[in-house]
Amino acid sequence: MPNLKTQQLLVPFLIFLATATFPSDIKASTDTNGVYLPCSDTKVKISDGFTFGIAFASRDSFFFNLSHQLSPCDRRLSLSSLNSQLAVFRPKLDEISLLTINTSSFFPDTYGGYMVAFAGRKYAARSVPAFVANSTYTVNSFTLVLEFQKGRLQNLYWKRDGCASCAGKSNFVCLNKQDCAIKISDCKNRGGSVDCSIGIQLAFSGTDKHLAVLNSWYEVENLRQYSLYSLYSNLRDSLTSQYNKFF
Repeated sequence: MPNLKTQQLLVPFLIFLATATFPSDIKASTDTNGVYLPCSDTKVKISDGFTFGIAFASRDSFFFNLSHQLSPCDRRLSLSSLNSQLAVFRPKLDEISLLTINTSSFFPDTYGGYMVAFAGRKYAARSVPAFVANSTYTVNSFTLVLEFQKGRLQNLYWKRDGCASCAGKSNFVCLNKQDCAIKISDCKNRGGSVDCSIGIQLAFSGTDKHLAVLNSWYEVENLRQYSLYSLYSNLRDSLTSQYNKFF
């Protein structure tokens, strides 16, 4: 991924916390995917590891000539020469996962305040830019769906609930009728006491390279009315437990 090679990877900030699986839908298997770079192409099957990246930069940085959005893997964006950062994840296909980026020393608002999830080069896929933070507010809860067709990544979608998850909670502000945000001044190392680390609930849809249906997104849809944190026993004291487990 030449266009990102000079960027500092957020490895110190990236923590894979937990994975919830549904044995009735997933059969045990080994990881056969040998592609580990987010800017490389691959086809995968259920339970393979799959590498994708999330780039942090200003919204305009993801658009070529301010008109057409490109993948962060595209050299024309020149993200490596801009104020940007990169996080890399490798979840297993069709497992519901909770990914976090520790923001105790990484402040998304200082890197443009937006993020784009992406993978692939010839078959490049990227999400729309998602707002993360500015000088006043930060959003730390996201749901990302990776859509595959015959094992090839086609799309990445940020799923929003229209602020339903934080309705009636005084600690949150609803931004643009779609994002639950916390005041930056409430965050640790920014003058407050709240851990504002970014949490990304990950799920999959579509089919793998053997045409097996990926079901984890449907499981998430069925569970959206509940706290998914109840599935992760080691997350009881995590960032959003302070706000009544709003996932």
